[in-house]
Amino acid sequence: MDLGVTGRVALVTAASKGLGRASAVALAQEGAKVVICARGAEALADAEAELGSYTEALAVPADVTDPAVPASLVAAAVERFGRLDIVVANAGGPPAGRSLDVDDAQLEAAVNANLLTSVRLVREAVPHLRQQGWGRICLITSSSIKQPIPTLALSNTARTGLWAWAKTAAGDLFDDGITLNLACPGSHATERMKAIALPRGPLGDPADFGRVVAFLCSEPAKFISGSTVLVDGAHSVGLV
Repeated sequence: MDLGVTGRVALVTAASKGLGRASAVALAQEGAKVVICARGAEALADAEAELGSYTEALAVPADVTDPAVPASLVAAAVERFGRLDIVVANAGGPPAGRSLDVDDAQLEAAVNANLLTSVRLVREAVPHLRQQGWGRICLITSSSIKQPIPTLALSNTARTGLWAWAKTAAGDLFDDGITLNLACPGSHATERMKAIALPRGPLGDPADFGRVVAFLCSEPAKFISGSTVLVDGAHSVGLV
């Protein structure tokens, strides 16, 4: 299937490793030019080299959870490639903790990283997407928005709030030719999963997850918007 993204410009945040990197690679393999960011210089350079084997790539050392960074990333993409078509918002997850054990500072940090960061990025990108009458936005969240994980109260809280925001934002954007969806991973073989050490059964391949993101950012996916796509190996059992 031709995903129709050849020559498009994609911005993928927190993309030096894990699911962000897999998403950037999948888009690059489909012919999109890719801008990525991350905090770790060594891993970022390695990701840029891999992307460069498929497409034109730009790596920007940055912490996307810094409120000033989303605007600078969008500006960097437009300055380098003259346009922006696709946004994949990703940020590292908060630490584990049960609901009654987390404090205000932890909640505020989680909401900043896993809700407000994505909102800022979308807000900065939308004028460019509207100008072209075409855009794809994919927010990487977690299967916990469908089935909360008792030991990940911070993630449950922030990411579910993002889902609520995204459902309304998708309706505001659709008539402009812009889709907005959430990709909701379960357990995948990433460093994050090793760090939180949750015994949740088989692990998915990050590369497969990246291809799901690439499809949500494609031309054929133009009538999918406001959706939450679970990629969790049938782990979540809820019907909603």
